[in-house]
Amino acid sequence: MTKTLIPEKPKRVDKEVEEFRNLMQVPSNFEDGFNWLSLLGAIFIAMIMIPGSIYMGLLAGEANIGPAAQWVTVILFLEVARRAQRTLKKPEIFVLFFMAGSAMQLPFSGLLWHQYYVQSDAASAFGIAEHLPVWFAPLADSESYSLRSFFHVDWLPVIGLVVFSTFFGQLSNVVLGYGLFRLTSDIEKLPFPMAPIGAQGILALAEDIDEKSGPAKERSWRWRVFSIGGALGLFFGAIYLGLPTLTGMITGNPIMIFPIPFVDLTDKTQGILPAVATGITWDLGNVIIGMVLPYYAMVGSFIGLLITFLLNPVLYKYQILNSWLPGDGLITTTFKNNVDFYFSFSIGVSMAIAIAGFWEVYRGLRKRSIKVGQTESVIGQASIPAGRGDIRPWIIIACYFFVTATYITVSGFLIDWHPGVMVALLFFGFVYTPLISYVTARLEGIAGQVVEIPMVREASLILSGYTGGVKVWFLPLPIANYGMMTVQYRQCELTGTKFASMWKTKLVLYPIILASSILFASFIWSLAEVPSAVYPYAQKMWELEAMNRSIIYSSTLGEYSLFEEAFRWKYVGAGAGFGVLLFGVLNTAGAPIFLTYGVVRGLGQSLPQMIIPQMLGALLGRYYFQRKLGLQWRQYVPVVAAGFSCGMGLITVACVGITFLSKAVIQLPF
Repeated sequence: MTKTLIPEKPKRVDKEVEEFRNLMQVPSNFEDGFNWLSLLGAIFIAMIMIPGSIYMGLLAGEANIGPAAQWVTVILFLEVARRAQRTLKKPEIFVLFFMAGSAMQLPFSGLLWHQYYVQSDAASAFGIAEHLPVWFAPLADSESYSLRSFFHVDWLPVIGLVVFSTFFGQLSNVVLGYGLFRLTSDIEKLPFPMAPIGAQGILALAEDIDEKSGPAKERSWRWRVFSIGGALGLFFGAIYLGLPTLTGMITGNPIMIFPIPFVDLTDKTQGILPAVATGITWDLGNVIIGMVLPYYAMVGSFIGLLITFLLNPVLYKYQILNSWLPGDGLITTTFKNNVDFYFSFSIGVSMAIAIAGFWEVYRGLRKRSIKVGQTESVIGQASIPAGRGDIRPWIIIACYFFVTATYITVSGFLIDWHPGVMVALLFFGFVYTPLISYVTARLEGIAGQVVEIPMVREASLILSGYTGGVKVWFLPLPIANYGMMTVQYRQCELTGTKFASMWKTKLVLYPIILASSILFASFIWSLAEVPSAVYPYAQKMWELEAMNRSIIYSSTLGEYSLFEEAFRWKYVGAGAGFGVLLFGVLNTAGAPIFLTYGVVRGLGQSLPQMIIPQMLGALLGRYYFQRKLGLQWRQYVPVVAAGFSCGMGLITVACVGITFLSKAVIQLPF
């Protein structure tokens, strides 16, 4: 009996995804990029880039510090190697790039936040400060706060838990991220369209590879474009970061031509846009980011922002945003709107994104099973490139169970084995984490998107029945999303680097970064109060962060809390329903993938100071540069962004070095 095959509908091709998919191809040869140069790179990062990253994160925010540190490290080592008559290969450059990015996670920089929060007005007002456990921060009367030093016996429990969490977090992220990459890239053959963005910048510096293949003009454009971006970064960085850093060092009050982190325009627009937080950041890096990111993703985010601009005055009129008062600034407006509406609505919108993500995974798996049933193709065996360096699947599974069991044991000990919390820990470790990691890995492979189910941690801990204070919020929980690590493995593969290079890098880097980050975090704290006028970003933004976190923490105090006021099921349902409906309409209408996710994601209360300049960059890239350069623009712009980050990073390193030297000078009494 002959089986009739039903012709499959032609698959709609997303042009923008295809542009990113075809930027690079996997090479045929793989090399080990880890060597003695990598060890020198780790020491350089520990002594130069980590203190600069911590300092500038307090000054201007952390968003652009990581990429800047990566490119500064790579470019300086490239120049040193060139003067030593040696040319770095692509795998060596990737390892330096990967190393610098990993180092920017800065495990002990969070202690600066801990010391602030325990002394903050928000923690006191919500009745949280006295309940904070000793493994989060010492009590507010600890001598360490007057000494402004982490090298105090009261900080030992905090340091110990950070060391534990960092080690097991890095282990699980590297190993389980690799397992997800094997599943989504080798078995399911997903394209990972966003991975070439970082890898393209590495090609810009690997001139020896270009010299061996291609004409002269082809091997020269990357370095020329990188230099243009670097010059822009140096010039803008000198004005935006250099001037306030140096003047703050001299006078204690930084002078800013472009205000950091943003200009608050809420009081100027409240007459026509009541209850709308408006502002703009003057960081040119956001314009560059808008050029790099997919155009329709930025359009979607901007549309989502406009929806909130139109929605907030209506919500204010009907007394839903009833806490807002004329004269409130951007930070206060954002916080009040969160409490009144957006805290719950954003949860619902994020649930819509999660539902859409699960639907995409289900649809993809269903199509694959249909193809197998029709004997058209069988995608059951992984096609592994020779020489890439892979490990056996049983090691991945064993590592997962070991890490999860260790997390659960330590958390159970700290929480006195509370039965409800133990059930939540088992759910996190063996249900939620593997599920959300796979969904995210698959969406990264399809469209470069990340999915998160909102408030899973919060809801699980609240429903656990724990009402013994706030220490449950600071446990080392076995909850994580390892799907994003798959992009780094894809970049490693695209640059011809053996995976073992990444693993050895993590192993060598771990103790160096631990020692360096606590040393410089303590040193920076000793220079001035954190936050203070010297650190404008922390001074403005940490207050909002403290208030938002306090909403959650107050929910387990065993009494009425602001969380109960902020969390409303009807607004959660409204956000989820509206998000799913909008996602379905856009998807049915054939809207680009990036636009669909961008609109739904932008429905939350996005901070306008970031979205507006990014949208400006997207428009410039799409309707000016791309029209002049064609599809080559997609190859140029990641390299420009890499150069810009490098230029900004060089200014950062120079200014922070001068500041540290001036503060470390010991004045003699004669």
